[in-house]
Amino acid sequence: MCGRFAVTLPPDAMAQLFKAVPANDLAEVPNFNVCPTVQVNVCSLDETGRRLRAMRWGFVPHWYKAPNDGPLLINARAETIAEKPAFRAAARERRCLIAMDGFYEWDRAGDQKLPWFIHRRDRAPMVVAGIWQDWSRGDDALTACAIVTTEAEGQMAEIHNRIPVLLEPDDWGLWLGEDGKGAARLMRAAPDEVYDMYRVGTEVNSNRASGEGLVAPIG
Repeated sequence: MCGRFAVTLPPDAMAQLFKAVPANDLAEVPNFNVCPTVQVNVCSLDETGRRLRAMRWGFVPHWYKAPNDGPLLINARAETIAEKPAFRAAARERRCLIAMDGFYEWDRAGDQKLPWFIHRRDRAPMVVAGIWQDWSRGDDALTACAIVTTEAEGQMAEIHNRIPVLLEPDDWGLWLGEDGKGAARLMRAAPDEVYDMYRVGTEVNSNRASGEGLVAPIG
């Protein structure tokens, strides 16, 4: 899964990366401890082209009477995304790109949760697959997203059995729907050589922690 990540790319640089028109209310960066339910900057497609917008990380199905009316859906499994009622329409019609420096994952030593930071070996922004949708009830409205995950392989599987779907630049147009159909073939694990990982301090175990020290390697 992906339950926490870090992002330092400024909104103007992210808009340039995606060749997207930025909105005026983008989320502040850097954020070294992006947690579920916060606003994240997301590249999506509308009738005018690519847009960079802020969305709540935590997908809200249309039948929820309130954003907290059911489970918090921060991830969508690639294997079932096309069939799950919460996700299937978004998987067909509302796909997006989410950029990060890297994400945190945990393994255990006894009762202790020990965090890792996983990033691209080439240090380029990690762009992962997402889905999004608008939700409203009465005067309440929001736009929310979820990260698409798949079965981990190789070294990643030794830490956790799920991993975000990583997209290379040549695949962004296909995932967004600009380049026709066939996005399902992108929902696979990236090769081991794309990733690097290292231990970080347990401070990030708290969702209140902040600062670039969270991504500093230890050991």
